[in-house]
Amino acid sequence: MTNFISVQLKKASEVDLAKPLCKFIQQSYPGADAQAEHCRAAEELSKLRKSALGRPLDKHESALETLLRYYDQLCSIEPKFPFSENQVCVTFTWKDAFDKGSLFGGSAKLALASLGYEKTCVLFNCGALASQIAAEQNLDNDEGLKAAAKHYQFASGAFQHIKDTVLSALNREPTVDISPDTVGTLSLIMLAQAQEVFFLKATRDKMKDGIIAKLANQAADYYGDAYKQCQYKDTLPKYFYFQEVFPVLAAKHCIMQANAEYHQSILAKQQKKFGEEIGRLQHAADLVKTVASRYDEYINVKDLVDKINRALTAAKKDNDFIYHDRVPDLKDLESIGKASLVKSTPVVVPLSQKFTDLFEKMVPLQVQQSVSVYNQRKADLVNRSIAQMREATNLANGVLASLNLPAAIEDVSGDTVPQSILNKSKSVIEQGGVQTIDQLIKDLPELLQRNKEILDESLRLLDEEENTDNDLRTKFKERWQRTPSSDLYKPLRAEGASYHNVLNKAVQADGQVKERYQSHRDTIALLCKPEAELNAAIPSANPAKTLQGSEVVNVLKTLLANLDEVKKEREQLENDLKSVNFDMTSKFLTALAQDGAINEEAISVTELDRLYGSYTQKVQESLKKQEELLKDIQNAHQDFSKMKQSNNESNLREEVLKNLAVANDNFVELLSNLKEGTKFYNELTEILLKFQNKCSDIVFARKTERDELLKDLQQSIAREPSAPSIPLPTYQTTAAGGSNPAASSTPTPAPRTKAGTKPQPPARPPPPVISAASSPSSASAPSGTPAAPAAVPAPAASAPAAGTAPSQAQGPPYPTYPGYPGYCQMPMPMGYNPYMYGQYNLPYAPSPVYPNPGQAPYPPPQQPGYPFPQQPYYPQQ
Repeated sequence: MTNFISVQLKKASEVDLAKPLCKFIQQSYPGADAQAEHCRAAEELSKLRKSALGRPLDKHESALETLLRYYDQLCSIEPKFPFSENQVCVTFTWKDAFDKGSLFGGSAKLALASLGYEKTCVLFNCGALASQIAAEQNLDNDEGLKAAAKHYQFASGAFQHIKDTVLSALNREPTVDISPDTVGTLSLIMLAQAQEVFFLKATRDKMKDGIIAKLANQAADYYGDAYKQCQYKDTLPKYFYFQEVFPVLAAKHCIMQANAEYHQSILAKQQKKFGEEIGRLQHAADLVKTVASRYDEYINVKDLVDKINRALTAAKKDNDFIYHDRVPDLKDLESIGKASLVKSTPVVVPLSQKFTDLFEKMVPLQVQQSVSVYNQRKADLVNRSIAQMREATNLANGVLASLNLPAAIEDVSGDTVPQSILNKSKSVIEQGGVQTIDQLIKDLPELLQRNKEILDESLRLLDEEENTDNDLRTKFKERWQRTPSSDLYKPLRAEGASYHNVLNKAVQADGQVKERYQSHRDTIALLCKPEAELNAAIPSANPAKTLQGSEVVNVLKTLLANLDEVKKEREQLENDLKSVNFDMTSKFLTALAQDGAINEEAISVTELDRLYGSYTQKVQESLKKQEELLKDIQNAHQDFSKMKQSNNESNLREEVLKNLAVANDNFVELLSNLKEGTKFYNELTEILLKFQNKCSDIVFARKTERDELLKDLQQSIAREPSAPSIPLPTYQTTAAGGSNPAASSTPTPAPRTKAGTKPQPPARPPPPVISAASSPSSASAPSGTPAAPAAVPAPAASAPAAGTAPSQAQGPPYPTYPGYPGYCQMPMPMGYNPYMYGQYNLPYAPSPVYPNPGQAPYPPPQQPGYPFPQQPYYPQQ
């Protein structure tokens, strides 16, 4: 009687998880050691998938443990890898567990780039394998009963979890095997079987009959609910699997109800309710009789039938002879209580007791994103502070150059190069001078063009794939069920547009740098000359030597020394700002563990203020101090200019010295800008290469998905019925002799295809009317007897005319006998003898024309009025 239902496993296509995961790790996680460790973990995960899904699994605990470990790993990597169509794109393809497909079309399957889909299908296999393991248990001992109940409850919980989460996990219509209706039914079936196992254990342990009756009644209730769900769902009955399950569920419902009635009858007997005992046993007997008559090929209930019948016979005998208790009607019997000892096991990760996270050291994606945003906030703060200090330094240099300081107070002889100009010239020469600037400017277009080509190629890949997708969508219309490429590529196109804007701004900045360089190139080139040539290029003059050692000059020297000190402090402060480093991973992990979420902005702002608050304060103090120094320097320089003798020669010399100082400042700034531009283009190249890899990866995944979808469409088209049958011409549907039988759009199959149909002779025809006028014609044409079957629409009614087709479908040329309709009545030669070989060697020659039976040269029958057709007469040889 213990015939349990198990669920078939889904089959998965092979997928290489290691390659896309390693690529994401290399792009997202710095550090060679960390990358190598995470890539090894990705390879282990790929091997685990092959072990869990790439081979047939035994119905054993170890196989289930492998599946559970793989499911746990999927749950652990979900928050660490952004599985989606436009990030880590891995397409998982699974076949429908129940749809066997057709010979040419193949079975139904679904391919999605969704980790939630993979988790759902793996959990389905966990539940299915658990049901198979439970069905294999030996239920004659306690260990087998406990194991079966545990696995059935786990399977029920797995299917229930899929029912609750599948629609949100897939965001599209799933295959029927994992649809909420199907897995909800499977969950209820597994729960009913777990309840039945507890009934068997209670029976085996000989518990009280009242308890056993309640357990059986609850199991019957579960089976009844499962049967109703199967019956009411339109999508389930088409599966052969559920066609086999229907009768088992109906039989189990009746069997469990019969067991409940049987044990409740024992309780009634113990309570001296003999009429109730007989009523319940009669109901139980009716139930098992129904099972034996309808579902005997699925479940054998002979032992249960015998047990109930014996009890019913004994109860009737005792009641008839001793108790004479009234047997109540079935509707008057008190309902049996229910006791449920089972419940669906909730899915709580980890499911495996041997689970170890392969990516334990990898931070979750939410933490990684928070760290990335924090780093961006930190970079903005540091860059803003450094930009303020550099801008202030450039402003100070510009003010000093416009005042010709410190060259004005160093130019004592009027015919030598001031020391500050010599130092600047030496610095420019050491850094390469105009040759370095020229080379850097020459390299910029090549770097720019390289980045443009990479970006254009990336967008070209997206355009080609999107055009192909649009063409196929136009061709197949609603059949082309996948995310449109135009929607999927929106983030990538937005990213590509931002890179285009960056390149356009870079081109503008390059133009400004070139223009600025051209305006100062001659003066920078002058700074690169030797001291003698530089001195010759500077006009000589005779400044007032009396200013040397004056109070104004000393004040200027002191102020300039203080300004140089401020510049040096800024350089150190800039290095300090760049050197501050703090790993926020632990902070975000703690917040995630405590609150379940990360308030990145609040945590980042608090931490940045703690780390950089003192440095930003020093930057502001430095800016304020420089502002005061520049004001004092300008006032002192005014006093210095009033005291200094001025003439044309001295003014010209001062102008040249100013230009040389400005040229030095421009050289330093241009060199810095060009180096930063070169670094920017090189870094942008790496970013664009990653962007190109991302585009090529998603395009490749989309092409793979497109090929799979095209294959599925071809198979579905092959499974579809062909075009409606073409109506037959009238000459094929009209019987000989002009009769017009009922028209049929499809040919009538030959009777040999109808099993269990016995051919019947035709109705007796009316006797022929013989008159004197017709006697001569009858004598001359002895066709009265063969004409009798003319009521039957068959070719024997008259000689077959050319081009006349039979009204029935042509079957194989079986021998035909008069009186058996439906066979194609083929006229036979009169020389045919089925009991003789070599009939064509008979001493008489057969007639070249095949007449109807009974025609000359054979004698006609002696009784023309005999209503049944005669067999042909063969003369004795």
